[in-house]
Amino acid sequence: MATLDYDEIKPRKYILVNGEPFEILESHVARTQKRKPQNQVRMRSAISGKVIPNTFHASDTAEEADISRSEAKFLFANKGEFWFCDPNDPSKRFEILEDIIGDQSRFLKPNTLVDTKIFEYEDEQRIIGVTLPIKMTFKVKEAPPAIKGNTASGGGKLVTLETGAQITTPLFIEEGEEIVVNTDTGEYVERLKK
Repeated sequence: MATLDYDEIKPRKYILVNGEPFEILESHVARTQKRKPQNQVRMRSAISGKVIPNTFHASDTAEEADISRSEAKFLFANKGEFWFCDPNDPSKRFEILEDIIGDQSRFLKPNTLVDTKIFEYEDEQRIIGVTLPIKMTFKVKEAPPAIKGNTASGGGKLVTLETGAQITTPLFIEEGEEIVVNTDTGEYVERLKK
């Protein structure tokens, strides 16, 4: 693990604070005339998700957290349990807690390949994050009918996807169609051509 100087602590880096990994969300190095420079950051705990501010002075250093990435295949969800496996060996199954997956859980479909972030500390490995593909295709399970004439002004309607997630789509989307959804924002992207 590398040691970072105060000005190397930048967004998308992971550092250790009291043995806990934190992701840097924002950083600003402030240089005032009479004081030494300092780096003011906002950071999120990779374990609890709590966002806190912190200040690193010119003499401070931080240890970079050992975060690796690995691919996993989603198998199924049952009563708040989310089960995954190694894409190359389905017998290696493991559970990832719902609070780690977060809001993305509503877009998980069986056999979806996801990217996991693994925190390694003192010979212990722990999954601290899951990233879905940014664009995924879903079948529309339920969609209210579009009333003739109301499509001219644009607008949207709430539809239910095959995973149970509800998103807003244009009025012309009908039940049974396949649409592309941005899993980061939860927004409709496009309708697949038949």
